[in-house]
Amino acid sequence: MAEPGAGAPDARGPQVLVDADNLDVARLRLIAPELDGVQRVVVAGHPARLARVDWPARADLRPAGGWQRADAVLADAYVPDDEPLVLVTGDGDFALLATRHPGPVLVVGVSGATSGRLRHGQGVTVVDPVHDGLERLRAWLSPAS
Repeated sequence: MAEPGAGAPDARGPQVLVDADNLDVARLRLIAPELDGVQRVVVAGHPARLARVDWPARADLRPAGGWQRADAVLADAYVPDDEPLVLVTGDGDFALLATRHPGPVLVVGVSGATSGRLRHGQGVTVVDPVHDGLERLRAWLSPAS
């Protein structure tokens, strides 16, 4: 599979990493259309889970079956730069990555279920698209559209 930013080696703008195994399909289906037009999107998860969502054509889908495999794939895909980082995840596995990212970080997940390490991380904003709406996500992604 291609690296993040496939087709655009010098892509700038937000980097989006989606752990498809850690959010319910309804939330993933709500978020996926918002990623259309974003240059750097990597989605990892069980192949059956990936198939249940209509991902944007530009998204780099990386099937990853097995416990914590999607996490490892996304960690490997991560590019440390000063551009915004959007983490779509339902747990706290990326807390260290989020707090060490040199640019701003938006975590899109489930309110109340997102790790306290993410909710209270300096420079980290957490939103739940179901309860908070999609406006904040859209604002973070708008430079890439």
